[in-house]
Amino acid sequence: MPENFNRIWRQHAADLIARGIDGRMVIDGRRWNAVDGSLFDCVSPIDGKVIARVARGKAADIDRAVASARAAFNDRRWAGKSPGERKKVLVAFAEAMRAARDELALLETLDMGKPIRNSLGTDVPAAARCIQWFGEATDKIYDEIAPTGDDALALVTRQPVGVVGAIVPWNYPMLMAAWKIGPALAAGNSVVLKPSEKSPLTALRLAELALEAGLPEGVLNVVPGYGHEAGEALALHMDVDAIGFTGSTRTGRRMLEYSSRSNLKRVYNELGGKSANIVFADFDDLDRAAETAIGSMFYNQGESCNAPSRLLVQDSIADAFVEKLAALTPKYHPADPLDPDTVLGALVDETQTQTVLGYIQSGKDEGARCVVGGCRALEHTGGQYVAPTVFDGVKNSMKIAREEIFGPVLAVIRFSTEAEAIAIANDSTYGLHAGVWTRNLDRAVRVSRALQVGTVHVNQYDEDDITVPFGGVKQSGNGRDKSLHAFDKYTELKTTWMRIDAQ
Repeated sequence: MPENFNRIWRQHAADLIARGIDGRMVIDGRRWNAVDGSLFDCVSPIDGKVIARVARGKAADIDRAVASARAAFNDRRWAGKSPGERKKVLVAFAEAMRAARDELALLETLDMGKPIRNSLGTDVPAAARCIQWFGEATDKIYDEIAPTGDDALALVTRQPVGVVGAIVPWNYPMLMAAWKIGPALAAGNSVVLKPSEKSPLTALRLAELALEAGLPEGVLNVVPGYGHEAGEALALHMDVDAIGFTGSTRTGRRMLEYSSRSNLKRVYNELGGKSANIVFADFDDLDRAAETAIGSMFYNQGESCNAPSRLLVQDSIADAFVEKLAALTPKYHPADPLDPDTVLGALVDETQTQTVLGYIQSGKDEGARCVVGGCRALEHTGGQYVAPTVFDGVKNSMKIAREEIFGPVLAVIRFSTEAEAIAIANDSTYGLHAGVWTRNLDRAVRVSRALQVGTVHVNQYDEDDITVPFGGVKQSGNGRDKSLHAFDKYTELKTTWMRIDAQ
């Protein structure tokens, strides 16, 4: 795009920051400072500059937010509305998000470094679509009547669980918030949302838009803060009925521990992944397979739990395939996230940059061949940029093949037989997504059935939508986001058995 488009977004960003970004938490329909007045700096990974000062929520703030959510649930200001009424508000909320598209996209890009083209083209539309989809599903879900004799009537009904604590990560701040609050609100719950301290800004703005759309005060509360302070307090709270968490496997374990130490609240974890993307020699469009492998891996700077970070390629095509990967990778060189032409932006902060660089060094030390990349980039900007990196000759025992990197690092692992590919793919503590590339229908079905994951992509990667569930097995978590199955997390089944006496 012309240079003036870059200048336009730069100017929009400067104007937004100059006006002041409100970093206060949202509780009971109002903006609040932290009880103790604590703040933390919100630093943009684009250039390392402070863009906002954000309220640092702690246990006292979580107490206030939970009390607000509980009061809203108990007086049924939201749960008591008809499904049609809730639908109307959530659809209006989605429309408000679309109307605020540019502002939300800019906040998302400034806050966590993803390219503005992705924030505009994917994150805002997908988040709004999620809210609308669950809103419109609200009055289309029916309860059950169990089979009985003439002397009884048995009802099986879904009811909201109550107060939901939603804890979301920094990689897709707005979209992950929508995945949690969409079904939770549609079911009639009240919510306390704790965004990551690394990317809290869009969550705070979403709470305001929800209020403007007609969501009653206290139904959606947003408390930014650190995990060991606000997050832990929310997960341990005795008046929270369920936790929906997306983040690392390490923290997911703590969520389960916090539940056992408190009120045995439900915990639904959507955790890490080390997804295997398997390319068989019989697939006849290797250019498309290579483009998809690279594009899916480096999308969002590789900061995606379902990134296909293990690329399994059959021996007979491996050399040619790696050459294609090497030729494609320079197209994803990092650049200014506010430039609409940029396809790979900044990592979220210095900590994550150092983590990624540490994994790259580990790959080199363990004997993998760095085909392209492998270093920091754009250091003069003060931002957090790492060159997209491809390793060949990776063994599945290597650290870069076993641990979630959350950065633009692709590990190519060669295999010879179908059985070997399945064994390598399943030799992981994770089980989130996988990809299979083959023109053999029998093989596609066999391998898909054998892979121990929540989602299998065949001859594509990540083309699914809101209508299907998202989640994993093993240490990738439990429960599902998206689709009608998400309602399972935020509703309780109640049986009502009534005796009917004969005349």
